[in-house]
Amino acid sequence: MEHGEKQITIIDEEGNEQLCEVLFTFENEQFGKSYVLYYPVGAEEDENEEIEIHASSFVPNEEGENGELKPIETEEEWDMIEEMLNTFLDDEEE
Repeated sequence: MEHGEKQITIIDEEGNEQLCEVLFTFENEQFGKSYVLYYPVGAEEDENEEIEIHASSFVPNEEGENGELKPIETEEEWDMIEEMLNTFLDDEEE
């Protein structure tokens, strides 16, 4: 699992560019994909002091980076991502 200061630019549904901070990336053998979890730079915490975290899958290019981001398609993938995120957040709190 990679962890560090990284930023990516996301194009939203309206075609606007949004700079996002990468929380972490990981690969999953079961689905044969890599995943990235990220949140918008300057995101405001909501009343529960939570920031909305987004997730996408991607296939890295030959250099092992910058693949095209794809939406998460299945409930199984979301469950697995949620589990990874909870583990990551638990580790961060320790």
